[in-house]
Amino acid sequence: MESDNQNDVNQNTINRKTMHFPNQDRMLVIMAKAPRPGTVKTRLAQSLPSPAVTALYRCLLQDTVALAKSLSGVEVAVMCPESDQDELAHFLVNSVKIVAQKGKGLAAGLIAVFERFAAAGQQRVIAFNSDSPHLSPSVLDNAFQKLTTCDLVIGPTHDGGYYLVGAKAVHLELFEDDGMGTKSALERLLARAKALKLSTGLTETFYDIDVAEDLIRLAPELRLEPARAPRTAAWFAEWEQALGQLRHRRGEL
Repeated sequence: MESDNQNDVNQNTINRKTMHFPNQDRMLVIMAKAPRPGTVKTRLAQSLPSPAVTALYRCLLQDTVALAKSLSGVEVAVMCPESDQDELAHFLVNSVKIVAQKGKGLAAGLIAVFERFAAAGQQRVIAFNSDSPHLSPSVLDNAFQKLTTCDLVIGPTHDGGYYLVGAKAVHLELFEDDGMGTKSALERLLARAKALKLSTGLTETFYDIDVAEDLIRLAPELRLEPARAPRTAAWFAEWEQALGQLRHRRGEL
């Protein structure tokens, strides 16, 4: 009987380790802000009413969190400015861990992601933007897979930036004076990775939602497949008139 009990204890220990291993191995951190008017998607404010822009960001963020949580064996957290932490926790109904970053700006946030999670034993950590909920989950799975053989993984955007970056360790120099939000962000990141002799894998090139043209591109995709980002698809229906005016101004009726 003692032998059987000991075997049960050993098996339970193995089961617990097996059960928790995936979450310890794959960490996805969404870079976000509290959805306040005038502070999110500011480039879209030139094209749409302020309430529409704020509502859009709320939908994008909620759909992004849902996308992240749909992945199997991935622990999810949100990284945000310290002043946004409580508001985001309330907005997301405490559905994910909300972590305050050190310092200000996106570059500081990215450094904080890897200091917090890669240094804490998370072997594969990916920082992901909050405005690409229409991305296929397979792309995120592929990014984690690339980190099994590469030091760094990057998801390029068509405009010269990137929608995700992942690593297995902390590399502070990667994001110093990063120039995020510029057309040279990807180029600068790749140059730093090369200088640090980091092997780099790339996922498929994609687009996030920054400007009016991105919205015009996304609208027909979500009409065909609203389940990809259901809250964002509902936003398009609610603000259909404003979007029609936007297309008209760009001669795309």
